[in-house]
Amino acid sequence: MFDFPHNTGWIEVICGPMFSGKTEELIRRLRRAQIARQRVSIFKASLDTRYQTDQLVSHSQQTIPSIAVKSAWDILSHAKEADVFGIDEAQFLGIELVEVAGRLAGDGKRVIIAGLDTDYRGLPFEPIPQLLAIAEYITKALAICVQCGNPAKFTQRIVESADLILVGAQDAYEPRCRRCFQPPEPVYSLKNQLSFGELKK
Repeated sequence: MFDFPHNTGWIEVICGPMFSGKTEELIRRLRRAQIARQRVSIFKASLDTRYQTDQLVSHSQQTIPSIAVKSAWDILSHAKEADVFGIDEAQFLGIELVEVAGRLAGDGKRVIIAGLDTDYRGLPFEPIPQLLAIAEYITKALAICVQCGNPAKFTQRIVESADLILVGAQDAYEPRCRRCFQPPEPVYSLKNQLSFGELKK
């Protein structure tokens, strides 16, 4: 897929809305690394409890063992154990993940990150935008709009909730294209662009 560099580390980001196959693609790349007999460590945000706490699980039910972490800093404790790092649901690990990914890549590691690049309001979802800026490789995944069948860039929340962060799946969200997406409030306002790390303060 890529002409990978040699004797250096790098960052790959797989981003897009929910139901676009991000986790499935992450699992595919990690399995290929395992087949190549590389040492692989896999992580996901502990906030994501939808499926199994000790595995990445895609919507198509593909799985791979993983470690749940509360903080991006926890990943660094495994830095000497692996050549390849896989990180899922990166949007829940805060802006600190940018520095953590940079350190790992600087130490010669391959870092593969998957996450939502926008939230249910259609706004940039940190830290993914900053990770896109420093990544060597970017994959933008699209889903299928459930309303009209067009390529879907947005994640539509379909349940009522006052929570800015609401972890859910098909019962709470669905993919929508730009025409069918209905933001809950005016979008593209800088004052609305809060990262998950800021929300935790």
